[in-house]
Amino acid sequence: MTPKRKKRLTIILAIVLGSSIAVGLTLYALKQNINLFYSTTQVAKGEAPQDARIRVGGMVIKGSLKRSPNSLRVEFKITNYEHDVTVVFTGILPDLFREGQGIIAQGKLDASGIFQADEVLAKHDENYMPPEIKDSLKHKPAEVAK
Repeated sequence: MTPKRKKRLTIILAIVLGSSIAVGLTLYALKQNINLFYSTTQVAKGEAPQDARIRVGGMVIKGSLKRSPNSLRVEFKITNYEHDVTVVFTGILPDLFREGQGIIAQGKLDASGIFQADEVLAKHDENYMPPEIKDSLKHKPAEVAK
């Protein structure tokens, strides 16, 4: 092998190695910041990971909202009309949050199956509904969907 070819091979190997390291570090950083969405059915069946940051969406069940009188702790249930998930949130809820409306909660699922939310996103439009719930409503009778 000539010295010129050795130099080219060394440069190419250095570029490949550098690119591999950059891609590996990028994937590692993204892995820690990814937020996967799970439906209430997936959470109820145990398909959602515990102690990992995830998002859960559903409709707030009417009459399920419980506020703590001494703190900002709020507990409510969300549903996709098949399964319910209890959500606990400490903080100020969005202005558009109300029972019977769609929300997405971001946080972690604890060992007892209660979703500990650190962020609650309320719907932005009166016609908004998470796609998974919209699909599940297609298979339900009209009186349940209301």
